[in-house]
Amino acid sequence: MMNITTDGIRKQTLAITDATVVDQLLRTCRVGFLGLVDRDEPYVVPLNYVWYLDSIYIHGAQYGRKAALLANSPKATFTVANDAGTIANPVPAKTDTAYLSAMVFGRICIVEDLEEATSALEAMLCKYVPGYFNSPLHSGHVQSYVSGAGSHVAVYRLHGDQITAKRNPEQMSMMFYPGRTRKADLQHDHK
Repeated sequence: MMNITTDGIRKQTLAITDATVVDQLLRTCRVGFLGLVDRDEPYVVPLNYVWYLDSIYIHGAQYGRKAALLANSPKATFTVANDAGTIANPVPAKTDTAYLSAMVFGRICIVEDLEEATSALEAMLCKYVPGYFNSPLHSGHVQSYVSGAGSHVAVYRLHGDQITAKRNPEQMSMMFYPGRTRKADLQHDHK
C-alpha cells in the first residue's frame, strides 16, 4: 500500500493524494531518476524501471559506482515526471510548465530471491517491449546473464517509505505551441 504524503510540498494546492493517479504515473513513465548520496554529493542517474508490487525495481551491473553507492547507503529517492508542455503568459515571470510528478523516498536493496528478481524483470520486459517475447522470462536466464562488461545482472527494489506527488494542470488556452507569440496574445486580449 502506498504511503502518499503532502509533507514537504510547498504549494499544497499542487499536491496529489489520489493513489490511483500516482500509481498510473509510476506505471507509465518511461524513465525515472534514482538519487543516491556519494559522500557529500548527490548522484542522480536516469534509468529504465518498473513499478511492480508497490515498489520501484531497477537492474544493473553488480559492480560499478551505482552498486557501490547502494551497498554503502541504502537511502534513495526515485523521481518520475510527465511534462505536459509550457504554459505561456505575456508576463514572463508567470510562464510555467504543466506537469505531473512523483518522488518515492525509501531504502533500496538488492533482490536476493531469484523468483522475485525474475518476476520483476519480466514485468519490466512487459512494460518496455509488450508482446515481443512469446514466453515468460526464465529464471535460469536471469541467474546466468553476464553483460558485455562481464558483470552479472543485479536487480534492486526500492520500497517507498513515503511518496509525494504534484500536478500543475494544463491550461489549454494558455499552452505554448510553435508560432505562438506574446504580441499575438496581447492583441487577442485587447479585442
